[in-house]
Amino acid sequence: MTLITYLSHRRTCESKQTARAEIIANLPPAYHSDLAPHDREILNTPVADTARLVRKGEWKPIDILRAYGKQAVKAHAQTNCLTEVMIPEAEEWLAHSLASGEGGVGDGVNLTGPLAGIPVSFKDTVNVKGYDSCIGYSKLVGKPAMRDAPIVRLLKDAGAVPFVKTNVPVTLLSFESANDVWGTTENPHVEGYSPGGSTGGEAALLALGGSRIGVGTDVAGSVRAPAHYSGVYTVRCSVGRFPRSGNVTSMAGQEGVTAVYSPITKTMEDLSFFLKTVIEMKPWVYDHHVVPLPWRDVSDEMENKSVRWGVLRDDGIVTPSPACTRALDTVIIALKSQAHEVVELTNHPPLLPPLITASRLLTADGGATFSKHFQSHFESTDPGVRQFTRYFSLPTWCKFLHWAFVKYVLRDHVWAALIKNWKPLSAEEQWRLVAEREEIREQWFEYWNEMGLDYVLCVPNALPAVPHGGMKRGFASCGYTFFWNLLDYAAGVLPVTKVDKAKDALSPEFKINDNAVAKGAYQDYDVEKMHGLPLGVQVVARRFEEEKALWGMERVKAVLEDVGEGYAVLEC
Repeated sequence: MTLITYLSHRRTCESKQTARAEIIANLPPAYHSDLAPHDREILNTPVADTARLVRKGEWKPIDILRAYGKQAVKAHAQTNCLTEVMIPEAEEWLAHSLASGEGGVGDGVNLTGPLAGIPVSFKDTVNVKGYDSCIGYSKLVGKPAMRDAPIVRLLKDAGAVPFVKTNVPVTLLSFESANDVWGTTENPHVEGYSPGGSTGGEAALLALGGSRIGVGTDVAGSVRAPAHYSGVYTVRCSVGRFPRSGNVTSMAGQEGVTAVYSPITKTMEDLSFFLKTVIEMKPWVYDHHVVPLPWRDVSDEMENKSVRWGVLRDDGIVTPSPACTRALDTVIIALKSQAHEVVELTNHPPLLPPLITASRLLTADGGATFSKHFQSHFESTDPGVRQFTRYFSLPTWCKFLHWAFVKYVLRDHVWAALIKNWKPLSAEEQWRLVAEREEIREQWFEYWNEMGLDYVLCVPNALPAVPHGGMKRGFASCGYTFFWNLLDYAAGVLPVTKVDKAKDALSPEFKINDNAVAKGAYQDYDVEKMHGLPLGVQVVARRFEEEKALWGMERVKAVLEDVGEGYAVLEC
């Protein structure tokens, strides 16, 4: 029976990939031609300006869709970033709008809205009516969404045109993006490396200009790691600030560290405009999950105060690599050059206990929920996920002996603390962890106030992008993003520079922390191979301070440009 289900799985995967290839091949010839000058003008124009030109009637939405679609096809050929290709239906939506001569909402596109005529891409989790959201599971293929998710309805009402969906890792618990159904997505800068995960296909598409605005999710860094790995922009929204209902997930019901939907874009300008537009569309009218918190312009407040930036250098588990430290230092030097107050956070509460709490909350069911979507034991899973699911399956006595060996023989207190009592939790045990989470949030609330901070600056990850398969060794190295999920803080990532093999090699003085997490991660640090990979910096504000996080990101970008350290996105 297992062999039969596996063969069925393989046939489903091959059929899905064939169907995608046929849809792309059968697109109108315009989508397979070279970019014309006007195509490049469209692709390199900020979203706000493009929508304004559509509303004025100076640019045609069909030309915009074809420019983006053409570049998306090219990006897919390079990186394998697309899943569902919705371009034929997008053309129909536009044709309906033009034929009716109406600018209102309905079956056609709203050509008077704030996103009039703007193509928008979605992570594969997002439900678009009539299309699968299989998220890499063959078991979920052939089950198209019966209705648009609230975020899709909102964006359509704003005038946006959904046109593609993008690849993810199966289980959605990885900084890679690979699965049997759709294959492996490549980094847009350096072949052989991940674009990030779980919003990796989206990041690859955005970096190459096949889209300018997209929607992803984040439970442990799933929009921020892709932004760091691929050189794009994002802000992780607090729970309830951005629509999330009506979509597909691998872990329905997991609320200990709640997954959030968030914007991810090609440029900083697009990010600020996109999030502002979504919030000004009153998303709480579309999605019961969203809190009715209107957009707040914080520019006057921030411009007229002394902004205090705290620097979190090291999580005590995996010391940032020379490359990522250089990116962080570049930001700090630029801020200080304009008399910003920057303080080193050397006395912050330890991060290991919060990360233990977060990891146990995220896997409280022992992996049962994401595993139930597999139809065969022989299906591929993420190499990092495979590590901890195998550990869950070990007998209790075996896990105890391993823990004792790690703690008392290897003397690895970090790994021992992370794996101690790692098992499916009872309701009582989970409630206790939620209580711990709230104590940690209170502790950091008080610490933030005590330090008088506006922002915390830190690396998004200790290392640049992992090579394909690298999550087998680096799956536990996610503390610099995961921690802020536990606190539910707004946290943005912007690209700063790229790995330089001449500057970022490990020196003899560099010490890799003596724990399994750090040692596993650093197995893949090779600046010769990583040369050219993007490096980002994380800008953290507090809960529900998305506007403030964006202001901080904008200020960092501006000071970098002022000192000649601006990041150049890939031009189309």
